[in-house]
Amino acid sequence: MKIVVAGGSGALGRRITSDLVERGHEVVVLTRRRAAGGPVRHVEWDGRTVGPWAAELSGAALVNLCGELVDRRPTPANIALLTSSRVEPTRALAEAASTLDNPVPVWLQMSTLAIYGDAGEAELDETTPPADGPPQMAGVARAWEEAAAGVAAARQVILRTGIVLDRDTPAFARLAGLVRWGLGGRVGSGRMWVSWLHIDDMLGIVRRCLSDSDVAGVVHATSPNPVRNAELMATLRRALHRPIGLPTPAPLVHVGAVLLRTDPALGLTGRRCVPARLRRMGFEFTYPKLEEAVAALI
Repeated sequence: MKIVVAGGSGALGRRITSDLVERGHEVVVLTRRRAAGGPVRHVEWDGRTVGPWAAELSGAALVNLCGELVDRRPTPANIALLTSSRVEPTRALAEAASTLDNPVPVWLQMSTLAIYGDAGEAELDETTPPADGPPQMAGVARAWEEAAAGVAAARQVILRTGIVLDRDTPAFARLAGLVRWGLGGRVGSGRMWVSWLHIDDMLGIVRRCLSDSDVAGVVHATSPNPVRNAELMATLRRALHRPIGLPTPAPLVHVGAVLLRTDPALGLTGRRCVPARLRRMGFEFTYPKLEEAVAALI
């Protein structure tokens, strides 16, 4: 299968492209800076306008990963950047797809479970409507998905992902760093739900969505066993042999977020999401439990 990956230069994109290449697929990465050599072919684009790169979409599956990292301060300028870095490339891809003689066979549109905002105790599946805010989470995600609505594709999957645990991802590195620095206690109340996923299962879900013609619409890419923040931090402490971890009260999270130039809502909000569709499809998780997933990484 030929697969075009837009936004494949990030940590998750590199893992997905490597996995697909190892399984014999032809992978083309749309990039603003062409890289030389390697098993993946890079094609330049500006992420805003249709150009010669559009020909690569003919007969190819598409994985749309475009977007700046959300780990930044929730200022109006940053929210605008996060939105435009997702919406503009998606619109360019949609316009390019509309010029093809045949629809894109499958369009895998990446999204995020943050689209549900701060959801409290409710268990959320694919039928749950998106939240109205906060703007840096639900607002950005809604705009991203809306930009991909009605594209010229025979099949479209919107993959709303949880926190992907992998050694090379910023989220896991930050969590492990806090534990190593002695700050591995609960964050805020510690009761916020965390929807997480091991990288191996993330790659398996991507492969299933690309290959299974029965999969379409919204799919939750998350473990069947979400945990509370306090359990997440305790699991990391055990894996990293740090028996003691100082808690981080909510006011300190806000202060620390200023110093680290991040969004305090990333640590103080939560969602209890479950992969209802994957379970109905019979998808088998390699790491359904957090303890096993963290141990495999550390």
